[in-house]
Amino acid sequence: MTQKGQEETCSKDKVVCLVSGGIDSPVAAALMAKKGCTPVFVYFDNAPFTDETTQQRALEAIEKIKIHVLKETAKVYVVPHGEDLADILRNCPRNLTCVLCRRMMYRVAEKIALKEGAEALVTGEIIGEHASQTLTNLRVESQAVSEVSLLRPLIGLNKTEVQSLASKIGTFDASIKPASCCTGPPPMPRTKARFEEILRAERNLNIQGMVERDLKGAVILTV
Repeated sequence: MTQKGQEETCSKDKVVCLVSGGIDSPVAAALMAKKGCTPVFVYFDNAPFTDETTQQRALEAIEKIKIHVLKETAKVYVVPHGEDLADILRNCPRNLTCVLCRRMMYRVAEKIALKEGAEALVTGEIIGEHASQTLTNLRVESQAVSEVSLLRPLIGLNKTEVQSLASKIGTFDASIKPASCCTGPPPMPRTKARFEEILRAERNLNIQGMVERDLKGAVILTV
C-alpha cells in the first residue's frame, strides 16, 4: 500500500483525545491528527477544584491544533467532572484520589468514544511524569477501559522532547499560560496502587450514576 493509501485508511478512524490544560495531552492529540485520524476532544472540567483559566488554556491549545494540523473544525466535549472528584474525596482513601479520578475519566471518555464511533482513547501520559503515571498505576487505570483501545503516543518521551514537539505544533505558548492547578491531588499519592484496593474503594462510589451524570451534563462545542 502506498503512503497516501495508508493515510487515507487512517483518516477514516476517529479517536477521542483527552485534553487537559497542560502541555502533554494536546501534543498527543496533534500527533494522532498528523497520522490522519479524526480527533474528538474531551476536556474534563474539575471546577470547583480548578477555575476557568485551565479550561481556557485547553480550548486555546485545541484551537491551535485545529489551525496548524487539522485545517478544519473540531468537536469538543466539556464534561463536568468536579462532582466526581468531590465524591471520590468524600468516600475513598485520599492517597488513591488521582488513580480513581483517572479511571472515572476513562470510563466517561469510553462512552463518548462509543457514541462517536471512535476506535480509541488518546492520552498524553508519560511514564513517571506524575504519581498517577507510574507503570503500575497506568496498568490499573487502563483496566477501566474494555471496549476501545487506549493509546499513549508520548509514553516514552521526556518533558524536553514533548515541549519541543509542542513548539513545532504550535500549542506550547497556549499550554504555558497562567492557570490554576487542581487542588484535588493528595499530598502523598499512591504510586503503586493495587487493583484489589482500587476495586474496594470504588465500591463506595455509584460508578454508573457518576458516568450518567457526566454524560448528561456534558456540553458539546465546535471550534
